Amino acid sequence: MKAVLIMGSTSDQGHADKITSTLDTLSVSHETFAASAHKNPEKVLEIIRSYGPEEHVVFVTIAGRSNALSGFVAANTMKPTIGCPPFQDKVDMSINIHSTLQMPSMTPVLTVLDPGNCALAVHRMLNLGKI
Repeated sequence: MKAVLIMGSTSDQGHADKITSTLDTLSVSHETFAASAHKNPEKVLEIIRSYGPEEHVVFVTIAGRSNALSGFVAANTMKPTIGCPPFQDKVDMSINIHSTLQMPSMTPVLTVLDPGNCALAVHRMLNLGKI
């Protein structure tokens, strides 16, 4: 059981670190990758496909602006996908929220803005049915 974080760019590392520090506190295993759905979709597919159907994985996507990454991941896996977009300020947040919330049909992406809450959501998904 693990969280798989996929950043659209290495510039999102600081945001990913906020999530992984909470995952570490919760003792949740995790891996982090950088791969853009716009620039290298084959790499994103390779990451997604490296986790077999028997593996308990939650994908966390970290991408802003025109967030294709979250929808691309959700459309190519049956595993849960959480979008946790980074933002610099309230204007940037507004843009990033909308690009993460507006997903096409059949691409369920849960959007969580707070990195700590994102990690907690992953923990709860991976421990579904356990107290």
